[in-house]
Amino acid sequence: MPIRRIPDGAEYDPNRVLDAIINKLKLKNDAALSRLLEVAPPVISKIRHNTLPIGATLLLRMHEVSDYSIRELRSLMVRPHAEASAA
Repeated sequence: MPIRRIPDGAEYDPNRVLDAIINKLKLKNDAALSRLLEVAPPVISKIRHNTLPIGATLLLRMHEVSDYSIRELRSLMVRPHAEASAA
């Protein structure tokens, strides 16, 4: 199975997926999200600051609690470049 890479002209942005889940589930903040995902609050902070990637286990937990498909979650993690979105 080939390794999937971020598309050219895009960049990894974990904040998009975290914010999407918070908005969809109408959570108050990252602390509420960490409780729902059953991870310590510093994990969410490290993900937001790009010091910790979203791993497979956490991705599956996000899928379980939010009903976003894995494909939707993965696409939310990537922010298209301004040039790519203008085309």
